[in-house]
Amino acid sequence: MIKTTVVGSYPVPVWLRVMSTRENLRDAQLVVIKSQELAGIDVVADGELYRWDVNHPETNGMIDYFVRPLAGVSVDLSRTQLREYAARQGMAYRARPAGAVVGELSEGALDLASDYAPYAEMTPAPKKFTVTSPYMLAKVLHDEHYGDFRNLLMALAEILRNQIVEVEADVVQIDEANVTGHPEDGPLAAEAINHVLSGVRHEKGVHLCFGNYGGQTIQGGHYQALVEFLNLLETDHVVLEMARRPAEELAYLRDVRPEIALGIGVIDIKDNQVESASQVAQRLEHAANTLGTERIAYVHPDCGFWMLPRTVADAKMRALCAGRDLFEGPPA
Repeated sequence: MIKTTVVGSYPVPVWLRVMSTRENLRDAQLVVIKSQELAGIDVVADGELYRWDVNHPETNGMIDYFVRPLAGVSVDLSRTQLREYAARQGMAYRARPAGAVVGELSEGALDLASDYAPYAEMTPAPKKFTVTSPYMLAKVLHDEHYGDFRNLLMALAEILRNQIVEVEADVVQIDEANVTGHPEDGPLAAEAINHVLSGVRHEKGVHLCFGNYGGQTIQGGHYQALVEFLNLLETDHVVLEMARRPAEELAYLRDVRPEIALGIGVIDIKDNQVESASQVAQRLEHAANTLGTERIAYVHPDCGFWMLPRTVADAKMRALCAGRDLFEGPPA
């Protein structure tokens, strides 16, 4: 059976925005998980609400949550630091860095095992836990200490590896949405991601997308240029944005190592229109005809749901599961 899953994030329930208490956070996580279970999702996530910060409600914590607790990072930036960062190549989409690296990095107050522990007790369903890629984090930091991008990158990878080794989730997924626009950095990004993955206890996943902020694609690029990067990954499966990509890009995935199972995005998260089950089944059928059904381990949305209305996210999850079931037909 091809499994259904989500990429990670979910719209923040309104009561958590109004009153951000520990009890309300737990209630919100339970609702997110139950919504997935009712839709028929096979591998659930906690909506990445463990990263929720009432002081930064406009983001899902993909960057700041991992950067701000680290020792060696300053988030109080001078005008000089901001100007130096703005002058860097390839970062026009982000006006300011997440922080400045002013000393040797260490984990500081970051504690992913404690973040996972409450979620682990909320459902017996297979659970996914998501972590931002060290490459993506390194790209949004202003380095004043290491003086070498690889050294900064591997310092972040070591911190994340040491954290994730204590997380017992059924699937640990590394999220990368920057290398898609910089395939020349593929070997470097893969080295760091693989170091993090070496600490994963169970199934390893890597999510690759072209960015999503306000329904906008952030990174230019093409899967043809990313096959080399994908083949360098020491992962069990990849979770790929495909619903909004050109249909012909699927063919490039034939060259991905057969040891790496494929997750195919069949739900467009940059559009409020809800797909029908037949649309999902047709997208899945196209992928199966192109790649072979045996290569496809998961179907899922292109990216996280956090920018969509909850009603839309829930309907898209139901369509995802119904479309998978329609494609596979009744059980024998």
